[in-house]
Amino acid sequence: MRGTRFSPDRGLTTRMVSTMFFIGLLYVVFVGVLVALLRGAWPIVLVLAGGLFIAQFWFSDRIAAFGMGAREVTPQQAPELHGAVDRLCALADMPKPRVALADSDVPNAFATGRSRRNALVCATTGLMRRLEPEELEGVLAHELSHVAHRDVAVMTIASFLGVLAGVVTRVGLWGGFRRLGGRDSNTAVLVVLIPLVSAVVYAISFLLTRMLSRYRELSADRAAALLTGRPSALASALTKVTGQMARIPTRDLRQAEPFNAFYFAPALSRDGLSRLLSSHPTLEQRLEQLGRISAGLGRG
Repeated sequence: MRGTRFSPDRGLTTRMVSTMFFIGLLYVVFVGVLVALLRGAWPIVLVLAGGLFIAQFWFSDRIAAFGMGAREVTPQQAPELHGAVDRLCALADMPKPRVALADSDVPNAFATGRSRRNALVCATTGLMRRLEPEELEGVLAHELSHVAHRDVAVMTIASFLGVLAGVVTRVGLWGGFRRLGGRDSNTAVLVVLIPLVSAVVYAISFLLTRMLSRYRELSADRAAALLTGRPSALASALTKVTGQMARIPTRDLRQAEPFNAFYFAPALSRDGLSRLLSSHPTLEQRLEQLGRISAGLGRG
């Protein structure tokens, strides 16, 4: 990456640009359809779309951090965590992000922020208790690569249309458009058509962001392994975190599940067809890639 020592990933860049292009095109079509269907209420549509976009982009990092219980900590409060981030930032030649700790037994970590300047990297207390120093550095290098590649901001923007479409669908199902449309002959059509269009848009944007999310996790694993030169440590952390997740109460995992796209490893993972909808590649895929990197480094 430009400005850091993380290895560049043209595949990730291409996918981010492609996803943003299709998401943007979908967004324009979606708003256009709403304006056409709700001709008398088009100012409301534009204000709603613009307001939600600004809120999603500007406050997403704070909302995510708050939702996951992250609190910013000083070097005195979390010396091990800060020390690891300091070493990795020096190794990667990148500015140090804010460092946070989440009081949760779910062993995980995440990065958030709309830019490198306001990025935040957080680990849970459960992760800190379970990992050895080299494993922890592998996980944190993974999260820092998200910041370096700027894919956190891209995921935030890409997920906006799905959020908006979901809101519109719920408004339609709750009868909001019936109140907007009055009692004219078009109301019944609007009540059915708008939630239907919104549901289709939500499904497409969901699939696009999930595809990008799975690739960016593999990219972050690869970048972290190459930066630290210890893919085996990251593989060990992945195996340990995934194994420990089975011992966490299901209630706690379900509370964390809505933030899976941000996490180092998903709080809940499923098999079968639902893998296509997962925010992360399978553990087997991630370990296989790390094994190839380890073999390549050994030959080098």
